[in-house]
Amino acid sequence: MFVFPPVSTFTDKRDGRVYKIVKIGGQTWFAENLNYAAAGSVCYKNNADNCAEYGRLYNWETAKRVCPAGFHLPDDEEWTALTDYVGGASTAGEKLKSTRGWSSCKGIPYGTNDYGFLALPGGDGYGDGIFYNAGIIGNWWSATDGAYGGAYFIRDWDMQKNSELARRFDNSKVYLFSVRCVAD
Repeated sequence: MFVFPPVSTFTDKRDGRVYKIVKIGGQTWFAENLNYAAAGSVCYKNNADNCAEYGRLYNWETAKRVCPAGFHLPDDEEWTALTDYVGGASTAGEKLKSTRGWSSCKGIPYGTNDYGFLALPGGDGYGDGIFYNAGIIGNWWSATDGAYGGAYFIRDWDMQKNSELARRFDNSKVYLFSVRCVAD
């Protein structure tokens, strides 16, 4: 029988916002997307209601420095450890994906949220006015710098179609993706 991991909270002293946190394997993760207002971040479609639901979207430079004291932006190794702990790339998306918040169009399945990670599809953006796919796709930055001036990110784990976790590379660090923080 699966035992759901205990969920506790963390208060960000910078703005008083309270985040759910969850221990998965040997790591302690935010159990929701970061929603700290910083230069280099926006709400999806510049709508505060979207920040309340999905957290803010950040460019990579901001993502690297925006987690509160005691936490940091996870690198590829930390994302891989999470993925491996929950059963590997082929099923991690389903197990980490929230049971709500995903669009019912295009046959997008809800997840099982077996580990309390509550992955939500915050969409993505570019600049201050181009936004795509909230409710359909989730993208989370990795702290790992890539070749050719780009950065790695975890893209929706192909959650809009199946349960596979996908590690992706993009050559632009100005895209706007969600941030999950992991404890130092």
